[in-house]
Amino acid sequence: MRILFLGDVVGRAGRTAVADRLPEIRRDWRLDFVIVNGENASNGMGLTAPHAELLLEAGADCVTLGDHAFDQKDMLGEVERNPRILRPLNYAKTAPGKGARVFDAAGGRKVHVIQVLGQVFMKRPFDDPFSTVDAALKLAPLGGTADAVIVDFHAEATSEKMAMGHWCDGRASLVVGTHTHVPTADAQILERGTAYLSDAGMCGDYDSVIGMDKLEPITRFVTGMSKGRFTPAGGEATLSGVFVETEAGTGRAKRVVPVRLGGRLAPSVPVD
Repeated sequence: MRILFLGDVVGRAGRTAVADRLPEIRRDWRLDFVIVNGENASNGMGLTAPHAELLLEAGADCVTLGDHAFDQKDMLGEVERNPRILRPLNYAKTAPGKGARVFDAAGGRKVHVIQVLGQVFMKRPFDDPFSTVDAALKLAPLGGTADAVIVDFHAEATSEKMAMGHWCDGRASLVVGTHTHVPTADAQILERGTAYLSDAGMCGDYDSVIGMDKLEPITRFVTGMSKGRFTPAGGEATLSGVFVETEAGTGRAKRVVPVRLGGRLAPSVPVD
């Protein structure tokens, strides 16, 4: 299978880039399944139902969220109504929606997508992500119920993300980090066949501070005081993420390529 994962969509710039470019990318790269992390797509904090629909209409098969999952209040209902949107699996047990789901893909194949939050340096203590992911992996195992398994690990600490990659090695097609908005350079296939990347980066304007207009974050760092709200930067966005190609039968990764397209970052795309 040919699978694309796009990192955190930030604001209007990120939404526009996904809406404008994903249909062509999906066709030209012959993608079987696309996952987009949309948790910062609506004014940089959370995701509204209309913006979720825009990402899905552009070609996403699944939209994942993160620690801002319910910052936009209409998502409390939308995540229940729309099975293609996943909130974190280890969120509060009373939270609406699901954190893992098996999706139908081309040719009758099944893709199991899991979205989970880290604990280290996060603002609130979420349930243990390792035992939570372990239970989900056992429900739809790779090479059995699922032809591919994708884990979106929304976490701050690189060490925690790397530990999750090795914890899932051989049981997932791809473990990819989100949340920090800066793409890392460690794309690799682990010993037992799981593709791994510490952070997919963001789909947003990189002439910014992690997607936000530069002035307010710099002011807070320099003075320790807030002068206003964070607002998403509005320049040309880079689409950042990762492409993975899996083996038939096993679901293990045979190729992984970081994706960076448009905007300010040096380009990186899959080449056949």
